[in-house]
Formats: sequence, C-alpha cells, structure tokens
Amino acid sequence: MIHAQIKVSGQVQGVGFRPFVFKLAHELGLAGWVRNDSEGVEISVEGEQQQVMRLIERLQSEPPALAYVEKVTHDFADSTIGLQGFSIAASKTGKVQTGIAPDMAICPACLMELFNPANRRYRHPFINCIHCGPRYTLTARLPYDRVNTSMARFAQCPECQAEYDTPTTRRFHAQPNACPKCGPSLGMFDAQWNAIAGDDFIAAAAGRIRAGQVVAVKGIGGFHLVCDARNAATVDRLRSGKQREEKPFAVMVLNTQSARHYAHFRENDAALLETGERPIVLLRQSAACMTELQGIAPGLPGIGLMLPYTPLHYLLFHELLGRPQGMDWLAQASTLALVMTSANPGGEPLVKDDDEARASLSGLADAFLTHDRDILHRCDDSVMKWQGAAPAFVRRARGYTPRRIRLPFSGPPVLACGAWLKNTVCLTRGNEAFVSQHIGDLDHAGTRQMLEETVGYLSDILDVQPQAVAHDLHPDFYSTHFAQAYAAQRDLPCVAVQHHHAHIAALCAEHRIVGPVLGLALDGVGLGSDGSAWGGELLRVDGATSKRLGHLAPLVMPGGDRAAREPWRMAAAALFDMQRGDEIVRRFSAQAGAETVFGMLQRQLNCVATTSMGRYFDAAAGLLGVNEIQGYEGHAAMLLEGLADRHGKAEPLADGYALSAEGVLDFHPLLATLADCNDAAYGAALFHATLAAGLSAWLKRAAEQTQLEHVALGGGCFLNNILTQALVDNLPDQGLCVLTAQQLPPNDGAISLGQAAIALQQLNQGA
Repeated sequence: MIHAQIKVSGQVQGVGFRPFVFKLAHELGLAGWVRNDSEGVEISVEGEQQQVMRLIERLQSEPPALAYVEKVTHDFADSTIGLQGFSIAASKTGKVQTGIAPDMAICPACLMELFNPANRRYRHPFINCIHCGPRYTLTARLPYDRVNTSMARFAQCPECQAEYDTPTTRRFHAQPNACPKCGPSLGMFDAQWNAIAGDDFIAAAAGRIRAGQVVAVKGIGGFHLVCDARNAATVDRLRSGKQREEKPFAVMVLNTQSARHYAHFRENDAALLETGERPIVLLRQSAACMTELQGIAPGLPGIGLMLPYTPLHYLLFHELLGRPQGMDWLAQASTLALVMTSANPGGEPLVKDDDEARASLSGLADAFLTHDRDILHRCDDSVMKWQGAAPAFVRRARGYTPRRIRLPFSGPPVLACGAWLKNTVCLTRGNEAFVSQHIGDLDHAGTRQMLEETVGYLSDILDVQPQAVAHDLHPDFYSTHFAQAYAAQRDLPCVAVQHHHAHIAALCAEHRIVGPVLGLALDGVGLGSDGSAWGGELLRVDGATSKRLGHLAPLVMPGGDRAAREPWRMAAAALFDMQRGDEIVRRFSAQAGAETVFGMLQRQLNCVATTSMGRYFDAAAGLLGVNEIQGYEGHAAMLLEGLADRHGKAEPLADGYALSAEGVLDFHPLLATLADCNDAAYGAALFHATLAAGLSAWLKRAAEQTQLEHVALGGGCFLNNILTQALVDNLPDQGLCVLTAQQLPPNDGAISLGQAAIALQQLNQGA
C-alpha cells in the first residue's frame, strides 16, 4: 500500500477531468480526493501500488475527450495516512498556472436528450454536460467553478443539483448545468425592441426566417444575423444593410450530408466540419450552390460552411424542417441553409449583449432572439480550410481560443499587442503563449476597446502581469500607441518588432525552432526596418535577430494606400514600368481617375514604392481584367486563385522572372506577359505557376548560400492554397524542411505571437 500526490497540468479544467478521476479511482479501489488548483488538477490517493500506477498511466492514456494532458507528475510516500473513500474536494486557489477550455459543440448524448420528449430537458436551448457547451466565453476567472462563471446567478433546482453532486452522471460538476426550471431562458423582441409575447420563441423566430426576415440570434460568443440563404432577396438586403458588398457570408447546414449538396469535399473536410470545435470550413462550391445560394459568395469558387454547434441552432433547424419525429432526421440530407454571419456592422466587434444589439443592429435585423446568460467574452467563429496534408486557420477564435502554445524557451511575462489588421494579442507565461481570439481590424473604436478588454481579461484569468510589452514597428498603429501607453503607465520596457520578422518568428515559436531559419514573408504590407513598405521579403531569422537577404522588385502604388484597394492602379503602374503608359487611359476607361493616375506616374507624384507580394497579385488581377476595385481585403487575390484552380495546372513561364546577384526577385516579365493575355483563367494559372517557380529558385539559392535547411512561410499570401502547396511540394525535393502555420493563421493573426517570442528572447539575452 502506498500514498501518492499527483499533479496533472494542461487543459484539465472544465472538461470533466475530476469526474473522470473519481470514476477511475472507484474502479481501481483507491481512496483519496481530487480537486482543481491553480496549476491544473491535484490528486491525493492511497491504495495498492499496482493500482496507483495504473491510475497514473490511465490519466495520460484515457483522458476525457475535451481534455489535453501536458504533464503528470507524482510523489510517492512509503506509508499511508488512512484516507477513506474517494471524493471531489473544494478547489484550491493560488497563483494561476493552468488554462481554460474553449467552447465546444453540443455532444451526441445531449443532442439525444434535446429531442427526447420524455427527457426533462426536451427542447431546452441551454442543454450541456461535462463533454460539451460554453467554457471560455462564460468564465470570469479561474479556477473553473460555477461561482466564477456567468452561471453563478442561476441557482440549480434540486434535480440539477443532484446531478451536479452525483459522480456517476454526465453533469457531475458541469458548471453551466441547468434545466428549464432553473437555467437561462429565451426572450424575443421586434425590430423596435418591443418584447414579443409567447412561450415558443424558437417557433416565432423560425416563422420570421421562413417569411424572408433577418433574425439576430444570441449564441455562445455573440450574436449572429440569420436568414434563409436560399432567399436571394433577403440575402441581398442583409448584404446592403451590413455594407458587406461582395464579401462572402458563412452558411450553416444541418450535417455533412447536407453540406455535400452545396460543396465538393473529401473525408478530411468532413472530419473538420464535424469536429467539436465546429469551425467554418472553406470548401469548393457545387453547381447546386451556385444556382441555389446566389449572393452568398459573389464571384468566388468557394463557400464557407459550418454545422450547428449549439442546442439553439439544432432547435431552429428542427422547427424549420417541420419538427420531425425521432432522431433520424439529424442524419438525413436537407437543402435548408441558413446565413449565419457575425452580427457586427461595418467592421465593428461582434455584438454580445442586448444593449449592444439594440444600439448597433438597428435596421439590420427584423427581430432579436436573445437570452439572459451573459457572454463575458465575445468570440467569433473560427474559419479553417484543408491545406495540403493538414488543416489551416484563416481565423482562430471560438473552439480554439485560448489554447496555449508551448514555446521552446521560457522567460518573464510579455504582452504583445499585434498588428493593425486581423489583430490579436498575446500574453506569455513561462514557456507558454496565449494568443487571444480574433479581435479584428483596428479602424474602429469598438475593436480598439475590445483589444483593451482582451488584454485585461488575459492578464486577470492567467494571473499574469506583463514585465515587457511588444508592438509593431509602425509608429501610427493603434496597437503601437496602446502598447507604448500601457508600458509607460507601468514603467515597463517596450520592444518594437519589424512586421515580417514577427511573421517568421511566429512560425519558429509554434514549431519550437530556436536556431536560424530562412524566412519567406509574403503579404500586403508592413513597415520595413528601412522605413519603406515591405511585403515580399527573404529573411534570415535567428531568434531575436533578423537580416534581410532579398526582396521582390518594387512596384509603385499610385495614390498610396488607395492602390491597395483598387487593383487597376497597380496594373497601371505595371504598364507604366513596361513603357506602355499610353495604354492606361484606354484600358481603364471605366475608372474616372485613369488620366490622373497616368499623370501621377509620369511625375512620380504620390507613388510609393513597395516590395509587396500582395500588390503583385493586385497588378495581375487588374491586367487580366479579373478585378479593378476590391470589395474587401484580398478580394482580387481570391478571385485569381479561384480562376487558377478552375483552369488547372499550367507550366511556369520560362523567362517570367529574373533573380539578381543582390537577391532581388523580379516578376515584371510575368506581368508583361499577363498584359497581353486574353484568357484570364490561363493567365491566373500561369501567374501562380511562375510565382512558385521563381520563389523556389530564390529559396534554393539562399539555402545554398546560407547553409540553412529550414524555410518558414509566413504572411497572408500563404492563405493561397495553390502557391503554398507548390512550395510545400517543391522545396523538400531541394533538401529543405518547410514550416507552415498550423496553430495560428499565416496572416496578421499570428503577428502577436511573433512579437512576443522576439521580445521574450531579447529579454533573456539581456538578463
């Protein structure tokens, strides 16, 4: 007989880990207790040595589905202290060293109860258990106990309390546990926020959706704007009201069988759709999608689909399908498709409560289906796609935030405030990095306030006070201003990090690489260390240091940032470089400023030079007539990728690029060919193939010169599947190991991690 003190760290709170330990201990005949503490889960246990060792083994090999065990440590004592029975003890507070679980989709067992008329939670919109439901968005602080969540105000009825207290139930210590008697409840309001009477608000909401109305629905991380995706007039009205122009909407369908009606995908895609995190998954449209869901993704070959993940989603589908009996309908194909777009007007943050909805969604929604369980932290839907052999993030948020990223080094806590676009913030704790949910572009007061709120929340919930602050090199970013003010108020060192260095450092951090790597950073723009606009950079990155080995040949942007929104301007600049400026006015006669732009180029007036790969995509789109005015960031590049994908493989243009001895890669010859190409699809395919060939040659030469084997691919251009896959396929044949983004998106959503990693290494070097 021995006594053991066991510590378990990782994602082990809010995932049913204590009930799991309780059941294991009873099964193995062990006495003792288990409790949450600031580091994770602590277990004190006595019994036969063989059974104690079996417990330790099974803690790691058989954890609950939502748990992630990082480490199990134990200390043995030769003598026992007479523990009797096994119990779940009260949580122990202290310096927080654990994390919190993300929000997860409703589990199969709860789904069965939801539609079982004999169950007391039949059609209860807030059903959950230890295996599913909200976590991050309703937790105020750790340890993860009910008193520290927005469920604290809902006292459990005797039946729910009995489940909560009984170790053999699925709701044993399930903090959001409730039922229709004691839990949150729905409410409904019309467009003027007059309360709608009735006792079946789901039926009322479904009726409005059927009638072609838009209903704002409060979910786990905020409100969605919901309508019938097959109703083109309603979709068009929603698009106009949201000022979304051509940007695609996300669509929710019942199941993967239903998704196959609207998209082409493989089993990998199906698995991603069905995972408990329930991201929006980008898939290729089917012919039915193009005809039946008009206006959802204008001009694009893809569509973003997701499956229901809350009980309320399933109840809406159930109602809209006529309340079918039994459970078989859940697996049957249906053409019902709902627009499920974030409720945030004009780039503002996601709306999360009734007051915000009343103030911000007026005129967008015809009715509001809401509830009284507070959302403490707004969290958008994650967006993913399958890229090559692995899934990749486009946006990392609900379901994945705030999972920690293990760093290959440790040090004092660092706060990193991210970029201007697709902002996230990052806070480190020891050798852990916690990257926030997607915050958004910092053009608006609301997203700026969300940045500040998120910094405060991460500091509080992780019980960490930063000892240094990192920010982008650009002096005019709001994130830079915030970082500098935050550091000044606390007398902390402030570290400015070059944008593309941060892109590559983020990849090194998530892949736990500490040595030097070649970094290929391709994006729209970032301020370079020389004060110019970078965006196509070949770097040698070694931790906190970075050296520019080469860059793309510059293009000029007539009109500055306006050229990034109007690809025809980049095409005009390319024509001018080809000595074909006299074609500009004729080719772009539909643009009122064509003559003015020609004059600007002649006088080199307000023509900023950039090495941006994003602007090469814009120039190609303008020259091929694919897109002259972008409806949203990356629009032209997405259209080009779609055309290239439909065309299929093309051989690269043999003389489409030039590589100088100074490390400058010039694709002007490729642009000259595209200027005379009459087949846009072939031109798009040729563009991608030649880019890949030129970049591969560039990297191969740099690897030979530097004797480096690792190549990190960072920046928003690597959301392009064709370009990324070509490099991933080609570079290993040249003896190179390719690092791509896996735990974060390759775009600016990863910048905060890179900033934090660089600042942390600088601090360690100075220590």
